[in-house]
This record gives sequence, C-alpha cells and structure tokens, in this order.
Amino acid sequence: MLTNEIAKKAQVHPNTVRLYEQWQFISPVPRRPNGYRVYYDIHLKQMYIARLAFKQEFIQNNLRKMATKIVRLSGQEKFQDSLQAAHHYFYFLQSEYTYAKKAVHMANTLLQHTNSSNKIYTHKEVSTNLQVTEDTIRNWERNGLFTVKRNAQNRRQYSEEDIQKLLIIRTLRSAHFSITSILHLFEEIKEVEQVADIHTLLNTLKFKHEFYHVTDELELNLKRAVTDVQSIIAILEQLQ
Repeated sequence: MLTNEIAKKAQVHPNTVRLYEQWQFISPVPRRPNGYRVYYDIHLKQMYIARLAFKQEFIQNNLRKMATKIVRLSGQEKFQDSLQAAHHYFYFLQSEYTYAKKAVHMANTLLQHTNSSNKIYTHKEVSTNLQVTEDTIRNWERNGLFTVKRNAQNRRQYSEEDIQKLLIIRTLRSAHFSITSILHLFEEIKEVEQVADIHTLLNTLKFKHEFYHVTDELELNLKRAVTDVQSIIAILEQLQ
C-alpha cells in the first residue's frame, strides 16, 4: 500500500500516517527506489491500534500514558508486551468505571441520609481507598479544594465526609474537570449558598447539574474506551 491508500483505510490524513512513523507508532516503513513508502498489513494493524488507543480523550495523564505505552510497544513490534499493557489498561478502565458509579451512588445516598460515622482515616488509608497517590491528595489540598483536620502530631485525620468530598473531586478530575474548574465550582456554590458540609454541597442545584452531567459523560466515555481497548486486544492477539 502507498501512503494515500493506508491513510484511506485507517481513515486519517496522509500526514498523520507519516507522523505515526516518525513517532514510532508503526514499524519502520520501507521505500521503493523512487522514494515512495510501501506499507504492509502490519502497518495497517498498527495504525488501527493507534487510532483506537487515542480515540477517547481523557484529561487524566495516567490514562494517556497507558494508551501511549500500548501504541509504542506495538510500533516496536513488541506485540506480547503491548498485549499485556492493553490488558492492564482494560482493567484500569473498568476500575475507573466502578469509581464513577460509586461516586454517583454515594451522592444519591448522601442526599437522603446524614452520615454519623466518627471513624478517622490516615492519609495513606485515604490514598489506598481512592486509588490515587498521596501526592495527588496533597496537591488537591494545596490548591484549596478541601481542608482536613490534623492531630497533635500534625498528621492529617480524615473523616467519612472528607473521603466523600475527595471521591467527588476524584470523579470530577476523571471527567475532564481541571483543578481550577473544580475550585471555581465550589467557590461559586459558596457565593450563592452557605455550604458548611458535603450534604449541603450535594443539594445545591448547580452542583447537581454539573456533577450528574459530567459523571454521565464519564461513564459513557469509559464504556467507549473499554470497547476500544477490547478491539485493540483482538488485533494484538492476531499479531502474536
């Protein structure tokens, strides 16, 4: 196949094909004596893998990194390693979908019931519970998304309500919301109403509109990404 032919089959611009070769998303492309590139079936499959991997856009950097890893390994013809990376990405996406559903369920529950648990969690326990790094949580705190009490030893002490708000922040971050956007959302709500706790926050009309809209979009995008990575796995299995 020539460049225009593979571009048509992959449904991309010919320049994209050349860029993918430059970025090593596909194997090195041999050339004819006249300088024309000649593509083979392996290149087309690698193009499909790259297109599927980058089809869904996520703001989360780790998701983009995982998708890029699959593509780069495929471009190096390390198909077994690429397949393992694709399976890892698949399970991670499923986990993200579970967290999105959990956030919605938690929000619906809190709208109806007031939490009375006095259990206290450590910083490490919260990190493990939410499956985010401790540095990520510290960054959210530094940027003013939440505040947390500390004990006499200056160690953070998280309540159930702290975890609930962090789960909401985590979900909004997964749904394309920047830290600045989340901060603005919380500040706008506070300007309109006295938001003393997580229950009041959840009951504000603006928050309900934003939160349920983005979680719906997030769930839909995650479902699409899962379908895409399943297609990638099928292609990689053919290349074994």
